Amino acid sequence: MIKRFFLLFFVFVGFISFSQNIKSIQLRPLQENNFSTIVPLGTVLELSFDDLDADSKDYQYKIEHMTHDWKSSRLSSSQYIDGFDQNTIINVTNSFNTFQNYTHYSVKIPNVNTVITKSGNYLLSVLNYDDEVIFTRRFVLYENAATIGVSVIRSRNAKTIKTQQTVQFSVNHPNLRINNPQQEINVVVLKNNNWNEKITDLQPNFFKPNQLLYTYTNKTNFWGGNEYLNFDTKIIRNNSLNVVKVIKKDIFHHYLYPFTYNPYREYKFNPDINGQFIIRTIEASNSNTEADYAIMHFSLLSDKPFRNKEAYVYGAFNDFSISEENKMIYNNDEKAYKASILLKQGFYNYTYATVNSNGKVNTNEINGSFFETENEYLVIVYYKPFGSFYERVIGVGSGYFNQNK
Repeated sequence: MIKRFFLLFFVFVGFISFSQNIKSIQLRPLQENNFSTIVPLGTVLELSFDDLDADSKDYQYKIEHMTHDWKSSRLSSSQYIDGFDQNTIINVTNSFNTFQNYTHYSVKIPNVNTVITKSGNYLLSVLNYDDEVIFTRRFVLYENAATIGVSVIRSRNAKTIKTQQTVQFSVNHPNLRINNPQQEINVVVLKNNNWNEKITDLQPNFFKPNQLLYTYTNKTNFWGGNEYLNFDTKIIRNNSLNVVKVIKKDIFHHYLYPFTYNPYREYKFNPDINGQFIIRTIEASNSNTEADYAIMHFSLLSDKPFRNKEAYVYGAFNDFSISEENKMIYNNDEKAYKASILLKQGFYNYTYATVNSNGKVNTNEINGSFFETENEYLVIVYYKPFGSFYERVIGVGSGYFNQNK
């Protein structure tokens, strides 16, 4: 029993250590400043990541077709891929002239070995030499078979009129015969490309010829949240945007301006990229392999720790997840939550989240929630006619909040 315990312990520690060595995971279209992995069928997406072990490992990517609720579909790989659903990532380069050594991996999908032929949800997994899953990312490929009109308005609920936004939309399908929308259509409303903030299980309020209307006043309400905080480390040796101090040790340490918790915070407009990040450096020509890493020091000032809650740094830099890597620790002497996270040079959006004893994540408690906040909402429409083996994504619509509405 003791031997088994130690074996499991070392396997677990080894997995955690291995996972922490994978950094800067990006899955994006080739267009500059486009962060969405919800794209038309046939669009080229590029997956890239760094391995801080700085050696040459054999990583493979694997693609799996999923249902609208992210379960494995009934299709075999040959039914949605021309070529191979699993293949080796061969584009591998080493970092150059950086304090933190790493190996950079990248692959474009589709490629000559993998061509996706059907719309739908897809799960992209990266596997190591032992076929163990290192990380996963989601993407959606859609057809333009229907037109989705999206409107985002201020909440009409008196209790949430200052803090929430309402998404209403229509599905226009003149070229599709939808006999039973309740069974054939599924929709997902997604906020800021974050799969942790979505609304599902919606039925149309009204039916018109070739049109479905979803005009809820409460069921499609989202918390407005607040604009994301940001920093820029495109210059590794000197202070930059929202970086108050830089110290050189074995690698660079960047200290961000402290953020003060204020439960009575008011909304102030601040342009953001909705939690995303951009890898970049102005000190070299190739950011993929010449951008360096720095330990970013976050400080959240609070007179006392949150009761029965933990605080986390939150953003797309780790796929909007809650983990030990982005957990903050309260320092009684400084009366502040602290976190240190190793991040590649670039421009980053982030915010702070709390997690209660039941594991519920709240991204609005620290930074506030306001109806004025600029958010992007995507409506994804899935269509599975009677007798079909899979769900098509027949259209995607987008909408932004406009204060003048």
